Amino acid sequence: MGRKAEMVQGVCCVGLLLLLSVAARSVSAITDGLLPNGNFEEAPDKSQLNGTRVIGRYAIPHWEISGFVEYIGSGQQQGDMLLPVPEGAYAVRLGNEASIQQRLTLTRGMHYSITFSAARTCAQSELLNITITPETGEVPIQTVYTSSGWDSYSWAFKARRSDVSLIVHNPGVTDDAACGPLIDSFAIKTLQSPPSTKDNLLKNGGFEEGPYIFPNTSWGVLVPPMDEDDYSPLSPWTIMGYTKSVKCVDAAHYAVPGGTRAVELVAGMEAALVQEVCTVPGRSYRLEFSVGDAGDGCVGSMSVQAYASHGSVKVPYESKGQGGHSRASLEFTATDKRTRVVFVSMAYTMKPDGTLCGPIVDDASVVAVHSHPGFFSNIG
Repeated sequence: MGRKAEMVQGVCCVGLLLLLSVAARSVSAITDGLLPNGNFEEAPDKSQLNGTRVIGRYAIPHWEISGFVEYIGSGQQQGDMLLPVPEGAYAVRLGNEASIQQRLTLTRGMHYSITFSAARTCAQSELLNITITPETGEVPIQTVYTSSGWDSYSWAFKARRSDVSLIVHNPGVTDDAACGPLIDSFAIKTLQSPPSTKDNLLKNGGFEEGPYIFPNTSWGVLVPPMDEDDYSPLSPWTIMGYTKSVKCVDAAHYAVPGGTRAVELVAGMEAALVQEVCTVPGRSYRLEFSVGDAGDGCVGSMSVQAYASHGSVKVPYESKGQGGHSRASLEFTATDKRTRVVFVSMAYTMKPDGTLCGPIVDDASVVAVHSHPGFFSNIG
């Protein structure tokens, strides 16, 4: 009797271990970095290609396609235009109303950022619809910020489910399907929620928490404008604008005032960096921040306008394009329980190759003080 009970207990334990193993696998979320075949280097079988067009729905490993989708090799020509690929040897082009998708396992309730690279192949305005069921958003790609024609973009969301689909859709309708955007290098990053502290009411003031940046690319990651209800890749910072973006840059490729990351304001007055902080009406606060250049060859007279409550200050910076920064501050009196802090570049700046660039902002902080409002100083 005792031996039988032991056998039953052993079977139950084995069954429990199997269940736990299955459960662990089912909730094992994807890790930060490149998605499976996120750079499309695993090619479709030649039998699944008609020229460059992908025929089979599941022909591209780890992806599912719909509509007119092309598999493009680096150096391929379209008329007189050479089509480069930012990473590896292959990319994908989405024709009219075409889409590509991949299943992902995420941790429900967590926030994530998707990073991908895209390039236009025609002169008309283009955008991409990005969906993580049930969240969706538009990423404008009509403005080019690099000389290669490729830019990296980011889009963030909260995982409402653990089993989701990442869908990238080209909503464009043109006479030529070959005018669709090229896409490549899809990666994901789990976003943490940076806290505010007594030393800084701003969260993520150094922009250290942000989208995945590919270590082998030197052009940073664009953070596009978003609706107020959307989650930001630079949370809790949001980007206010219509179609223009700001750029998240890293210390590996740019001159960053502090830490490993900063934000470059590359769109002049068409995109602003915004965050709301909790304040006490009638109390005085000091906003401090760094303004500089990213050491990326962006030369000229720059200026950043900072706003907080009814206070504002314009901070000039003369850039030689070799890096450097100065500190500035603004004291203000809060008039509400929440105060909006805004940074915007007041000028359009271009590199010699014609690509947009601008001043960088970093190491921003807001602290309570006991002094008179409206005071500005350049402290760097």
